[in-house]
Amino acid sequence: MIRTLATAVLVMALSSPQARADDAPPHLADGFGLTVTNQPRWVDETRRTFVFSVSTNQVPAPTLLPGQEPGRHAVVVTLPEDYGRTSDRHPVQYYLHGHPDRPDSQWNQRVVEKATAGTGLITVQPNGSGRGWYSNWVNPGAAGPQNWETFHLEQVIPFVDANLRTKASRADRAIVGHSMGGFGAFHYAEHRPDLFSHVGSFSGGLDLRNSEVRAAITTTLVNPASGTPTVNADAVFGSPFWPFDGVWNAQSPAHNVGRLRGMGVALYTGNGGDLTVNPVQAVLENRARETALVTAANLRAEGIGFHFSDYGDGSGWAPGCTGKHADEACVQADMNHFVRLVTGHA
Repeated sequence: MIRTLATAVLVMALSSPQARADDAPPHLADGFGLTVTNQPRWVDETRRTFVFSVSTNQVPAPTLLPGQEPGRHAVVVTLPEDYGRTSDRHPVQYYLHGHPDRPDSQWNQRVVEKATAGTGLITVQPNGSGRGWYSNWVNPGAAGPQNWETFHLEQVIPFVDANLRTKASRADRAIVGHSMGGFGAFHYAEHRPDLFSHVGSFSGGLDLRNSEVRAAITTTLVNPASGTPTVNADAVFGSPFWPFDGVWNAQSPAHNVGRLRGMGVALYTGNGGDLTVNPVQAVLENRARETALVTAANLRAEGIGFHFSDYGDGSGWAPGCTGKHADEACVQADMNHFVRLVTGHA
């Protein structure tokens, strides 16, 4: 009787979801200039999202936020619920975090898992540092190479396609980001339209010709709260002052939208809502909206169709959304809608 009961318990344990061999996260192989420094581990018991880390010679020494490891880049992947139970291949979206955020923050995990539930979509969140600005820096100085664009587009993307069951084609790849990541998503899509079929910005600073955006970016470079060590204000795009500001002008996503022709394009922004409540986040969102308006105007001038959710104080966009810059309820609604666009359900 006791032996029969023990056998039954063992069978139940081995057949439970947590005991299945296919419940382990994928084992990743080095390649494309990336060395895996930490193999994947599930972030929680739901076993949809795992985190791993890599090193790269393109950004060997990123500036660090508290808790980040020198020379190691965390990458977070959220899988479809049935990834371990089928041999299907899946479309992929790349989600670029904002400043001074990180890919392994819990709110990013929540947003992605809620938005992609039941969709069959893989989401990859690469490290962009507190101040990487998703660009190959022109004056990195003592920081050493900071080639974030090369790292992400020429290393992370083929690495993911080689190690996971992805649909490795432009038609099945999207890119989106929040704040600094919204800039990065448009920046990458404009530089490599052959890689992406959809691009989205959640409150991105898209206009590098805007003096307020320039001030915000240069502040992140010299502010220790954005990561240590700090760097010079001209590190990413060179001098922001005329007549030495050619890189800023040339790399402005709002002014290169012609390269997005044939892509699904989406913009999302609030207006900051009540400016007396959380005024810093309110002003950041209000200014980001101005860059979205410039981008929208240039898209219209180019005859390029796009979606624009300009949701004001957020009251009509989602419950709890206040129209501010890093409002999780707003970003959740943004991501929910973008995922529907990518998967053809909008």
